[in-house]
Amino acid sequence: MAAANGATDASMVANMAGGAQSQGYKENLNEILVCPDCQINPANLMEEFSAGDMVCGDCGLVLGDRIIDTRSEWRTFANDDQGGDDPSRVGDAMNPLLNGSQLETGIAFGEGSRARELHRAQNRSQNDKATKGLLNAYREISTLCDNIEIPKAVQDSAKHIFKMTDDAKLFKGKPQEVIVAGCIFIACRQAQVPRTFREIFALTNVSKKEIGRTFKQLEKFLQGHRENNTANSLLNPLDSYENTNTTSKISKALAQKSSTVKNLAGRSPLSVAAACIYMASNLMGEPKSTRDIAAVAGVSDGTIKTAYKFLYSERDNLIEPSWLKPKGAGDLNKLPTN
Repeated sequence: MAAANGATDASMVANMAGGAQSQGYKENLNEILVCPDCQINPANLMEEFSAGDMVCGDCGLVLGDRIIDTRSEWRTFANDDQGGDDPSRVGDAMNPLLNGSQLETGIAFGEGSRARELHRAQNRSQNDKATKGLLNAYREISTLCDNIEIPKAVQDSAKHIFKMTDDAKLFKGKPQEVIVAGCIFIACRQAQVPRTFREIFALTNVSKKEIGRTFKQLEKFLQGHRENNTANSLLNPLDSYENTNTTSKISKALAQKSSTVKNLAGRSPLSVAAACIYMASNLMGEPKSTRDIAAVAGVSDGTIKTAYKFLYSERDNLIEPSWLKPKGAGDLNKLPTN
């Protein structure tokens, strides 16, 4: 048995030797970094990205310098993040509402008089008067819109309209609060969340007359931009706005013709105006309920319905053919009977 086992072991050794000879010698090309002081394998290495060094975690010997930081970039929302090590180096995203490249390097407000002087000097050089004016206007638009819960999309549209008028020098010399009021008013109409002159007046303390003048100038300005195809995607489409504008014009025309309706004689002008708006909105396919109109006009729901019945009975004499299809956008069949 012993002889047999010895023969078997000898044959295994011979086979291993033959295999090694057939494969040949191969050099181990794996590079293993070992601390020359500790000589521990595997080595306990630490990468200090803030200093750019590779350090042995056991003895503290620096084994490499100028290493590349391969970590991802991200924003930091706290000053004390990671013990003062701020990994944010990418800066803010581009703001289309501001001028310039916006890729300048910022100098932080550090300790010491020299650091504070550098910070103030950079602010004076980068933040020019025009940019400060835009930022103040945007801040005012956001504050006013938040007070009456206007959506952020409408706020951005109002800011963009202000930026367009500022670039074109459309309202040179006019107070900023007047321009802001007009931008908010027309942005709300574009987004189909219109506010009345009375609401904008209560919000901004700008007279309704000034809001109306600014609105007319903005209306003409934006129509010119649409024809030249220069208004970008931040603006809401003007189709719905034009339809709303047409509804307003038809309401005014109906109010002027309402003097010919004998049954409306002696009625409150507010109730007649509300009934005209109710008829025009339904005629243009953008119906508003009498309850919604009553809440804005300050008259009762029943009063509007009564005045509308007299308008509806005279609809053939009041509604002009140019308001109807195919020339116009109105549809006489959309008018409710009550």
